[in-house]
Amino acid sequence: MAKRRKADQSERLSQLVVKGMQEKKATQIVVMDLRQVKNAVADFFVIGTGNSDKQLDAIAGSIGDEVFKGLKETPWHTEGKKNKEWMLLDYSTVVAHVFRKDLRSFYALEKLWGDAEITEIE
Repeated sequence: MAKRRKADQSERLSQLVVKGMQEKKATQIVVMDLRQVKNAVADFFVIGTGNSDKQLDAIAGSIGDEVFKGLKETPWHTEGKKNKEWMLLDYSTVVAHVFRKDLRSFYALEKLWGDAEITEIE
């Protein structure tokens, strides 16, 4: 039962991250389900793209707002707030990655975790 609750919580958290990205017009949003991937660091990666430093900031802020409103959670760890090329919000079971457009393909996280089930968000 507790395992199912954790899975439901991870799925809900990933949905709130997507909503936060959509609120600030992130593009190329994908949800990577890592639950069946051996040695995965999280249940889900949610990846989105922004066009500018300002938009990356706005997307990260919106993710934080949506997750806090929905689940009263804050990120366990964040990175990239200063350089604004790749911002990461780590909620332990769900990690949000927000890339600047020119760096998204360079890091190609979708290819690094090729065993993951990937859902593209319209």
